[in-house]
Formats: sequence, structure tokens, C-alpha cells
Amino acid sequence: QFFISIRTESYISSSSLLYDDGGNGLLAGSLLLESKINPNTAYQKQQDTLIVWSEAENYDLALSFQEKAGCDEIWEKICQVQGKDPSVEVTQDLIESEEEHIEEMPETSPLIDLPTCELNKLEEIADLVTSVLSSPIRREKLALALENEGYIKKLLQLFQVCENLENTEGLHHLYEIIRGILFLNKATLFEVMFSDECIMDVVGCLEYDPSLAQPKRHREFLTKTAKFKEVIPITDSELRQKIHQTYRVQYIQDIILPTPSVFEENFLSTLTSFIFFNKVEIVSMLQEDEKFLSEVFAQLTDEATDDDKRCELVNFFKEFCAFSQTLQPQNRDAFFKTLAKLGILPALEIVMGMDDLQVRSAATDIFSYLVEFSPSMVREFVMQEAQQSDDDILLINVVIEQMICDTDPELGGAVQLMGLLRTLIDPENMLATANKTEKSEFLNFFYNHCMHVLTAPLLANTSEDKCEKVFTTLLKTYTFIFYLSDAVVGSTKSNTICPDNYQTAQLLALILELLTFCVEHHTYHIKNYIMNKDLLRRVLVLMNSKHTFLALCALRFMRRIIGLKDEFYNRYITKGNLFEPVINALLDNGTRYNLLNSAVIELFEFIRVEDIKSLIAHIVENFYNALESIEYVQTFKGLKTKYEQEKDRQNQKLNSVPSILRSNRFRRDARALEEDEEMWFNEDEEEEGEAVVPPVEKSKPEDDFPDSYEKFMETKKAKESEDKENLPKRTSAGGFKFTFSHSASAANGANSTNSKSVAAQTSPASSNGSSSKNATLTTAVTATKGSLVGLVDYPDDEDDDEEEETSPRKRPRLGS
Repeated sequence: QFFISIRTESYISSSSLLYDDGGNGLLAGSLLLESKINPNTAYQKQQDTLIVWSEAENYDLALSFQEKAGCDEIWEKICQVQGKDPSVEVTQDLIESEEEHIEEMPETSPLIDLPTCELNKLEEIADLVTSVLSSPIRREKLALALENEGYIKKLLQLFQVCENLENTEGLHHLYEIIRGILFLNKATLFEVMFSDECIMDVVGCLEYDPSLAQPKRHREFLTKTAKFKEVIPITDSELRQKIHQTYRVQYIQDIILPTPSVFEENFLSTLTSFIFFNKVEIVSMLQEDEKFLSEVFAQLTDEATDDDKRCELVNFFKEFCAFSQTLQPQNRDAFFKTLAKLGILPALEIVMGMDDLQVRSAATDIFSYLVEFSPSMVREFVMQEAQQSDDDILLINVVIEQMICDTDPELGGAVQLMGLLRTLIDPENMLATANKTEKSEFLNFFYNHCMHVLTAPLLANTSEDKCEKVFTTLLKTYTFIFYLSDAVVGSTKSNTICPDNYQTAQLLALILELLTFCVEHHTYHIKNYIMNKDLLRRVLVLMNSKHTFLALCALRFMRRIIGLKDEFYNRYITKGNLFEPVINALLDNGTRYNLLNSAVIELFEFIRVEDIKSLIAHIVENFYNALESIEYVQTFKGLKTKYEQEKDRQNQKLNSVPSILRSNRFRRDARALEEDEEMWFNEDEEEEGEAVVPPVEKSKPEDDFPDSYEKFMETKKAKESEDKENLPKRTSAGGFKFTFSHSASAANGANSTNSKSVAAQTSPASSNGSSSKNATLTTAVTATKGSLVGLVDYPDDEDDDEEEETSPRKRPRLGS
């Protein structure tokens, strides 16, 4: 004879057993189960760690293993006894044949003899219902018996009797019975139990849980506390009944019934399907009633509608859209097209701008459903809207303003809106057809009409203090334009405003995350915007924030730009001396080994590994004296090595060229490329707030290096003497400090006396061995409209760009 014998391998506490053993527990080696392997018994292997079988009509067993190997070992023994291949999952075909037999049996045939429905039989009925739950076949038999004999209504009549008699024991049995019937998972039984006639008695039975000291009051909640709100009177009685039924069944599933155990997780799948199909019917019936929906939209957009009524209307639509998620894709498409036809987006534009927080929150949820379903539909609406409306009331600008003005300390709503904006500006979900390209059209719209609203808090919180504003106004008298955070008359980075408010810092971090996304996924649009606004310089002001997460966001923005390895960006960074705030942050951080330290080191390591020659030359020539003392990583020494190797390579290359070819006749002018850039930077913008970016030159980055190196060799002696005088000063913490040494303006051909005096304020670092191109941003320039790097529009200047003229609503200055 062959037996399955299960023994304990270690001490088991009595608290882990289903029965009381007097508190002594079980000793190792105690027998827990012994079962004979019958050659005709159908054993089934499930989920790699479970073996189930039946030994008698009402006796089912299951072995659950912690490890798959243990399950496989026992399964091989069982298959060996029955002569089966261990690869099978069921050793016998009896279960399948029994199920087929049940399907072929007539529905009127009683398969289980039910006890008479009397008070003294309730315990017997409860035991029967509980015992069949472990056997799918017996559950099916019992369900057919209950359905054929109208047994459920008789049980609910007994419930009323027990409640009138205050028969607590009978009520506890009825709880077990009704709960067990729900776990039978039969839709035909649910139709009876959830009918208007029976559902409240079903809820009543489920109030008397034997494990509770006092019964719950679910019926009182459903009839008195929960109130049905008709935003517009519903005349269809079938629709009203379906809404009531769905709410109550959802309440039973979510509130009344306990969370199913791992063995009961599939017992209520039909109940979930019942609710699902009810929601489909509700949405379909409402969608077909165009008179009802039209009335809802009319009241939602009517200015005379009071706030409470409007809140109810918005909440109705929120739940309506939530129900729509149950529809099939083609039906959902028709649903949202119906809403779009009725004017859901103009209505949202109105309610999202209201002061009521609940209304705005519900409107945001509705907007998220629309964006998730069809971002193209939303984009098409806002582009059509832009032809008829001002920028202030555009839907996307309303969304941006709601994100900026979120009053939640944790900015929960702003995070949700930021995600929606990212979906809308993501080129990956934009369509391209033969007639139009959605990407180019929408991005042109977004950068012309919306980007200034998005970046307003960032620009406001990285501006200079009042003293610098006064000085800048004086400079304008002499037609000079200076960037707000440049080194003007001894100003240092400590003069710039850094947002110390936590909520403002969070908001700026969200905006930077969106801008970083734009750098990665948009091309010339974001490049043009960064150049026109000198945006990277403004962002790097945030490296001084006391909130490290915000400094890291600013650093990530720069890292993403450098990661593109675009020489256009690289020239912008080197001319603007934009590594300076990053290196200052590294030196301020000192010897602390934290995320900021690692992120900065990774930035320079990327430049070294990718061998970005223009950046390597700039870093080594301008900052190596401050960085050479950092020896816990080899990054900066590696940059110096790369620089010297490239210098030697160029030197050998120059020596190998005949002397006649090195004459001035064949040498490129170091200013040639710069003059091209000057022409572009001084062009008027073709569109409001947008300039056309010229094609990036395809020459290799090292093409300009011979000129730089020759310049370096010519001024080497001068540099050596200047280095002694201009070594970066150590701070109290022992690190080196740099101040902004480059103006954001480009050099103009005619320098006045004032321009010379201002240029003299810059640090000599601009001439310590770098090429003439690296020094072009150190002089002032006559003001021109539109496209200078670092151009700043002043509130009192009537000639400023239209996109910089903002109302308080359009350009909130948070934290300023």
C-alpha cells in the first residue's frame, strides 16, 4: 500500500493550528496527515505548489507546498503509483467527465436534496452550503437546486421571522447561508438576490456576522444616509432601478463582504462581472438619451447655475466617465465622441477655472479620462480655440495655471496635471498623416501660446533683487541689455533669489521635470526657447537652493542637455560659462558623499567618457585649478589627460602640414563661426516668441580645436602670469569659488565707453587660454528686439515682446 504521509519538521505553535491542542504544540515528527494513494482517484496539480483531490463525496483535500521542488517530489510518487507521466496536471479524467455530465443533465433535475426551509433546519442548511464550497461540482449542483425550488425567497422570509423574534442563533446561521450562496458565484442566483424585492433582506442577513459583538446597520445607511442625487430628473424607471441596484451591489462587495482569502479569490468573479455589465448598461442608456445629456451640459455651463448644483453636475460626469471605462474600445470611442460633440471640453474649461476646490478636482479627473483616451482630440480642440481666444483662457493654459496655483502642500493635484501635460506634449502619441503633421503644428502652438505660462514661476523665482533691477534700468539708458543674473558690479550668486519655500520648490521641480522632458523629446522648439530666454542660466540659479531635490532637478536639466551631445548647446554652455554654478555647488558640498556629489561627478564623467572635446577644453582651461585637488575620483584627472592628448594630437597634425598651408591665407578665422551666430541671434523672430533655429553645423567638434590650440599657444606665457594673480580664492570651507564671469549678451562691433567699463568688470577667466570665441559673451551689446541670448524684457518697456507682457493671472510670480 502507498500512503501520503505528512509529518512536521519543526516545532509548531498551537496558535498556528485550526484546533486547540492544550497549548503544548506539536513536536517535530508528529503525524499531520496520512492518505492512501488510490489508483482511481483524480489528483490535480495546480500552480506548481498545490495538489488537490477528493477522498469522499464531502471530503476534499489540498496539499500546499512552500517550494516547487517538494511539490514535484510528491507528485512524481503519485504519478508513479497511478502509472502516469509526471508532466500531466490531472491524473484522471473523471472531473472533466463529471462536468460534462452535469452540463448534459436537465436543469429541472434536483441534484441535491435540500432540507425543508424551516427555523429548526437552518443549522443543517448552513452546514450544507458551507461544505460544498470546496468542490466546484457540488457548488454547481447546489446552485441548480436553489434556483429550481425558489429556495432563496423562502430563506429571506425566515430572516424576517428570525429578526422579529430576535432569534440571534438563527440570524447567525442565515448570515452563513447567504454568504455561502454568494460564493456559489452564479449569475442566475444574483438576479434573484439583487432584485428590488430581495436585496434589502440580503443586506439584512449580512448584518449578523457571528464574529461581531453587535450587528452592523447597513440597511440604515443605504436607506437613510446614502441619498440618490438626480442632477437632472431621470424619467426612465428601468434606468433608475439599474442605478440603485448597481450602487447597492457595489456596497455589498466593497463594504459588507470580507476580503476574500487566497482560497476564495475566484468565488466572487461573477459578482464583479454582474457589476461590470450593469455599468455598461447604465452608460449605454444615458448615452442614448441625448436630451438628458444636453440638459446637463446646458446647466453646467450656465452662469446662473449655483455652486452646489454645478458641483453635483461635475461629480455626475466624473462618475459617468468612470463607468465608461467598462465599455469595449469601439463603444468607448463612440461615448467620448458623443461627449465631445455635446461640448465637454469647453465646459471643462469653465469649471476648471472656478474657485471651488471640489469642482476643480472632479473636473481634473474628467480631463484625465479625456486625455488618456484621446490626447489628439484635446490637442485639436485647443489649437482651434487659439484662433478665437486669448492666451489667458486657453484650456491648456488654464490647466497650467491650476498646476501652478495648487494649494495642496504636497501638490497632489499639480502632480496629476503635470502628468496630463506631459501626455499632451509627448510626440510619441502624436499622429502624422499625409495632409498634416500633428507634432509640428501642436508644438508650434504650445511654444507660442503656452510655454511662457509654464515657465513664468521659474523665471520669476530666478530673477535678481531690487537693487539689481534699479541698476539694470540705468544701464538701459545707455542701450545695454544685461541678463538679470549676470555678474554686474561685483554681484555674486548670493544676490540671486533662490526659492526657500518648500511648496514653491516643489512646483519648480515639477516645471523642471516637464522642461527636461521637452529637451529629450522636442528638437528645435525647446532649443530655440532655451537660447532666447537664456533658460539654462536661469535654471542653474536653483543650484543654490537649500532644497537639494530642487538643485538636483536643475542639474538633471543640464545633464539632459549635455547628454544630447549637440555642439550648438555645447557652444552655448561654454560661452555662457554655465559650468560655474555647477562647480560652485560641488565645492560648496565639500567632502560630503551624497546624491548631489554623485550627480555632479556623473555629469563630468559622462563628458570624459563621451570625449566631448569642446566641453573638456572649456572645463580644463577654466576650472582645473579648482578641481585638481579632488582625488577621490579620477574624473577630473581623466579630463585633463583627454585634453592633453587632444592637444598633442592637434600639435602633431599641425606639424605634419606644410608650412605654406599653415599661412593665414588658408587658416579659418576664429571669428567666422561667431559672426554667423551673431547674425542669427540678432534676427527678428518670425513668430511671436519663436525664432527659427538654423541647421546645426555638421562639422566635427574638433574642427575648431586647431584655432583654439594655436590661440592657447600664443597666450601661454601671458596665461601663466595671469594664473598666479587670478587663482580662484578658497572659501572658508576650503573649496574654490568662482563668480559669473560672462555676460549673457554677445559682443557688438562698436564698443562705447560704457561698454568698456562694463566689460572690465568680468573675470579674467574668460581669457586664460581659451579661444576668442569663449570670450565673446563678456562684452555688452546694443539692445535689439527679440533674439539675443539672455534678452530680458522689462515691465516698463513698451517695446517688449508680447509674450513677456503678462497679467498677474497669466504670470503668477510665486515665491517672489
